[in-house]
Amino acid sequence: MSAAVPTDDPLVRERAHLASSRAALRAMREEVEALDIKDVTANWVNSIVLERQIEDRIKALADLSHTPLFFGRLDYLPPTQHGQRFYIGRRHVHDAHGDPMVIDWRAPVSQPYYQASKKDPRDVGLRRRFGYTGGELTAYEDEHLSDPAELERTSRLLQAEIERPRVGPMRDIVATIQPEQDEIVRSDLSGTLCVQGGPGTGKTAVGLHRVAYLLYAHRERLARTGTLVIGPNRSFLRYIEQVLPALGELEVKQATVDDLVAHVEVRGTDEAATAVVKGDARMAEVLRRAVRSHVTMPTEPLMVVRGSRRWRIPAYELEEIVRELDARDIRYGAAREALPQRVAHAVLVRMEQAGEAPDDRVQNAVARNPAVKAMVKECWPAVDPAKLVLRLLGDAEFLAEHAEGVLSEEEQKLLLWTKPARSVKTAKWSAADAVLIDEATDLVERTHSLGHVVLDEAQDLSPMQYRAVGRRCTTGSATVLGDLAQGTTPWATASWEQALTHLGKPGSRVEELTAGFRVPTDVIAYASRLLPHMAPGLAPVESVRENPGDFEIREAAAPSDAAVVAACVDALANEGSLGLIAADARIAPLAEALEAAGLAHLSPGEETTAQSRLTLVPASLAKGLEYDYVVLDEPAAVVSGEPDERTGLRRLYVALTRAVSGLTIVHAAPLPDQLAPPA
Repeated sequence: MSAAVPTDDPLVRERAHLASSRAALRAMREEVEALDIKDVTANWVNSIVLERQIEDRIKALADLSHTPLFFGRLDYLPPTQHGQRFYIGRRHVHDAHGDPMVIDWRAPVSQPYYQASKKDPRDVGLRRRFGYTGGELTAYEDEHLSDPAELERTSRLLQAEIERPRVGPMRDIVATIQPEQDEIVRSDLSGTLCVQGGPGTGKTAVGLHRVAYLLYAHRERLARTGTLVIGPNRSFLRYIEQVLPALGELEVKQATVDDLVAHVEVRGTDEAATAVVKGDARMAEVLRRAVRSHVTMPTEPLMVVRGSRRWRIPAYELEEIVRELDARDIRYGAAREALPQRVAHAVLVRMEQAGEAPDDRVQNAVARNPAVKAMVKECWPAVDPAKLVLRLLGDAEFLAEHAEGVLSEEEQKLLLWTKPARSVKTAKWSAADAVLIDEATDLVERTHSLGHVVLDEAQDLSPMQYRAVGRRCTTGSATVLGDLAQGTTPWATASWEQALTHLGKPGSRVEELTAGFRVPTDVIAYASRLLPHMAPGLAPVESVRENPGDFEIREAAAPSDAAVVAACVDALANEGSLGLIAADARIAPLAEALEAAGLAHLSPGEETTAQSRLTLVPASLAKGLEYDYVVLDEPAAVVSGEPDERTGLRRLYVALTRAVSGLTIVHAAPLPDQLAPPA
C-alpha cells in the first residue's frame, strides 16, 4: 500500500490551484459559447460584428495544454494589498464569483513580479516561480524578498526556462522578463521608443510583449487605430507569429516593408550602388518636385455659364487661387479636389455681388461645371504615382530637371534604366522602386496612420524605407528594434538618431539592452571579436548564462560538405532544434549532401517538430532566427558573399550568434583574420 501524499505539500496545493484555474477558464469559455445574441442586436450588421467579437473572445480563452496557465506567485505583506496572494499568468482567470484566480501579467499588481528585488522588495514578502514539464507543474522556487537573512541568488528555474531547448516557432518570454526588459515593455504609448540590443538580449520578444502590454493598457484606443508588427522577411514573421496569440492577442497584423509598399509587382533587382541612391532620403525631394511639376498656371480667363447668365473669372485671379493652393502644405490630390471649390467660390462671390443668394448646392454645381472641370484638368492634372516614377527612371531630361542640385550626374546615371519600360505593367520594378512609388503615392494622397507600429531588425532599412514606415504611424507611436552591428545592407543605418529622424520621430528615446540571455558565453565572446572591425562604437553583449555552451571549431579537408554533414549528425544527438547556416552560394551543394546522407531538412520559417529538427538556412535569411544548436559552414564564404567586407563581417556576426546552446564551425578555407583572438 503506497503512502498518501501529505495534504500540506506545497506542490500538491499548487497543482490543485492549477487544476481549479483550468476549470475556471473552461467555465469562462463555456459561458461565452452559450451566449444567445438573437434578441440583443438591432440589425444584421450588429449581429455580424458581435458574432466576430464572441469568436475572438472564445479564441482568447483557449487553454493551451502545453502552455502554463500561470508561472509565478506574489505574496504581499500585510497591510499592502491586504496581504493578498496573486498568481501571475498569461491571461486573467476568475472563478464563478468573479474573484481572480490568475492575474494578467500586464496588470499593475503584477509588475513587482518582474521589478521587485532584495534591495527594493516593493512590499512583496514572497515571490514564487514555477517549473513546468510539458504543461505539468513539476517544481517551485521561493524568494523571501523582505527577509534580510536570505541572500539574493540567481533563480535556478529562471535559468532553466531561459536555456530550455526550443522546437517550433518563437515562444513568449513572459515568465522570464527581466527588470530592464519590463521597463521597456511598460513604456508609455505616447512616445516612440528605440531599443538597441545585441544578439540574445531579447529585443524582438520585448517588442512583441510591448504590443501585448499596450493592447492591455490602451485596448479601446488601439482597437480603433490599429497596431502592426513589421519584420524583415516572411520567414521571420512565420517564426514569431505565435507569440502574441499565446498571450491572448489575436488582432495584431504582421507585414514586411515590401508588403506595405506593394503598389506594383516586384520582378527586378538593383545593383547595390543603385539601390543606395534609390533609398537615399534626397529622393523624397526629387519626387516632390516631380509631382508638383504637373501644376501649371492659368493663362486664359474662365467663363462659367449658368442659365442665361455668364460669370467671368480673370486669369490673374485663377492664378492667385492656384498659387495659394500650391504653396500650402497639403497633398497634391487634396489640393486638386479643393481647386474646383475655390474657383466655384469665386463665381459665387460675383453672383452675390449681382444680387443673387446662392447656397452650398449652387457652389457644388458650379464646381462640377464642364468649364471648371476642364480648367482643373489643365492646371492641376491627376498624377499616377507609378507612371511618375516610371518616367523619372526612364526619361533622363525629366530626371535631370527635378534632381538638379539634389543628385549628382553620376547618381542620376545610376537611377536611369538601360532600357526604359513601356508601361507600369511591363516594367521590372525593384523593391527600392516600390518604395519610391509609395513615397509618390503619399505625396498625392495621405497614407493612413496606425496607433502603434513595431519595427524589428530596423538597422537594415534605407532612409526611404524608414519614411515609408513612418507614414504608417504619423499620428501614432512606434517601437523600433535593432542592432547596428547586424546591419547587413549597403544602406544600413549609421545611427539610431538618423534612423528616427527619417522615421519622422526625431529625439525619441533610445534604450540599450546589453545583457544576453540567449547566446552562450563562449559563443558570444567569440563573435564579439568582430565588433571592433565593423561596429567599433558598440559595447559587446555580456552573457548572463551560467552555461558556457558547447563551442567547437572543426577544420576540414576541402570540400567541407562531408564534415558539415558529420557535424549535423553529432548535433542532432542533442535535444532541440538545429540550424545549418551557410553562405547563400553554398546552400545547393549542402542540400545535396544532406539528402545523400538521408538527413531531411526544412527551409527557414517552416516549423520544426520533434521529428524534423534540422533547418538549412542561407546566411541572408538567418537574422532574427534562433536554434538550440548551429552548424556554421565556411565563415570566409559568408564574408565574401557580400558586396563589401564590413557587410560580410556583419553577416558573419549574425550567423555566429543564432545558437542558444551550442555552435560548431566547420571550415576548409582559412577563417577570417578578424576572428583571431585579440592581442
